[in-house]
Amino acid sequence: MNGSLDSPVRPPLCDRLGIRHPIFGFSHSVDVCVAVAHAGGFPVLGLARELPAEIPHILAEISARMAGMPYGIDLMLPSQVPDAASLESVRAQLPAQHVAFVEGLRERFGVKPPEQPSFFTTQVRTKALFDDQIEAVLASDAHAIATAIGLRADLIERAKARGKLTFSLVGSVRHARKALDMGVEVLVAQGYDAGGHTGTVGTLSLLPQVIAEAGTVPVLAAGGIATGAQILGVMGMGAQGAWLGTLWMGAKENHTPPALLRRLIESGSEDTLITRAHSGKPCRVVRSAWIDAWDASGAPAPLGMPLQQALTGDVFASMHEYDNAELIYEAAGQSVFAIERETTVADQMRVLVDDMQAAWARLCSWG
Repeated sequence: MNGSLDSPVRPPLCDRLGIRHPIFGFSHSVDVCVAVAHAGGFPVLGLARELPAEIPHILAEISARMAGMPYGIDLMLPSQVPDAASLESVRAQLPAQHVAFVEGLRERFGVKPPEQPSFFTTQVRTKALFDDQIEAVLASDAHAIATAIGLRADLIERAKARGKLTFSLVGSVRHARKALDMGVEVLVAQGYDAGGHTGTVGTLSLLPQVIAEAGTVPVLAAGGIATGAQILGVMGMGAQGAWLGTLWMGAKENHTPPALLRRLIESGSEDTLITRAHSGKPCRVVRSAWIDAWDASGAPAPLGMPLQQALTGDVFASMHEYDNAELIYEAAGQSVFAIERETTVADQMRVLVDDMQAAWARLCSWG
């Protein structure tokens, strides 16, 4: 367990989940999630990028390693996708202009074809895929299920019937109202500062509006948060904790490719931007030559989801497989400023809790 002092404030949601600190750690890495749990936080494992056949094995591994410690699973369920489709059938729909543009970029940057199968080279987001993911997650011992994009009433109802706490990431008051009407039990107010798919309102402006809409339903703050003082600050606004994602990419447990880690360390908040070039939906990423190429004069507008992924998914897989220093990028929030070197989850959690304590002491000294 984390050797730091306890958090100066312990919201009711911590007691409900049985965690020491109001820190919710989102990651695609099982190793990160296990480390967050051991350090007293609540880990949430993202499974939106995993191959369907791998998900039961991943869930079995995290269940065994968590040994009863609470954790959640995060899914992405956008509504505007086909009911069923293959990657090949979606690629057949790609406009010739876009295909030619990407082929030109492949030649310009010398992109190698990826050798390892991955979600981005074998799958396309469809409702059938989401159904398979949902069934696997519902059958797991995860304590919570979160949805990052999209809401499905059937998932909320079935998850609650199995005793799983339901979370929904929302980027607007309208989205918050929709989630509440479906019975979601915890809202995550995700501001414009956040990495990944996000909305247009900043975290500090969105949070009080979502809290007001939520009434007695707990709300977490997400987007641009990477320090203990920020966590304490959003709790002062009424949040019951903070949801962090970008920070963990600086941890050894994330197994971040070396070139991407260097990019994250060298980047500040202004080196992230919102683009549709990654997935077809607005997504905050840390910029690279690949992202800049889509913003250049003469570049076509990115396609919608899932067409954009079918168009560029092999390039994304390639830049990660070969650790391409020029092209590699990843979803990252404005909190990237806090990644200054490679560290560990235990150290990150210790720093966060110690910073909360220091901020609390500072406030008390003023009174």
